[in-house]
Amino acid sequence: MPEFTHLDEDRARMVDVSAKGEVYRKAVAAGTITLRPDTLAAIRDGTVVKGNVLATARVAATLAIKDTPRLIPMCHAIPVHGIDITFDYTNTGITANVTVISSGKTGVEMEALVGVSTALLTIWDMVKSAEKDEKGQYPVTGISDIRVLEKVKREI
Repeated sequence: MPEFTHLDEDRARMVDVSAKGEVYRKAVAAGTITLRPDTLAAIRDGTVVKGNVLATARVAATLAIKDTPRLIPMCHAIPVHGIDITFDYTNTGITANVTVISSGKTGVEMEALVGVSTALLTIWDMVKSAEKDEKGQYPVTGISDIRVLEKVKREI
């Protein structure tokens, strides 16, 4: 019988950042959702049954950014000074771009990533009826390339 190595799961902890100084911080993250051409057209035309997809995704991302420490257990609660959320159409989908600005003792990468993820999931939720095939599956729809594009840290 094989021996199991446990991954020290009882040692999760929030890192102490009290000795760090406060600095300006910015993170930019992006990710893409792939959609059917008809769904993209419906989003552009404002004819999606559930309403304005990108406006709803923008609000959902904003709320998620503010809730990041509640959603990701070891993230610190930080002051969020600015949020910018934009969307770009591609030939096959939509790219969400999220910028988060703060000043504090720890970065804002997780807030930007949570914002992107939530924006893309909200888009999926709002168009899922149009994305399903006859068997109720999603042969085209997918979320990909969620990543941090830029991280800025400078003294105040």
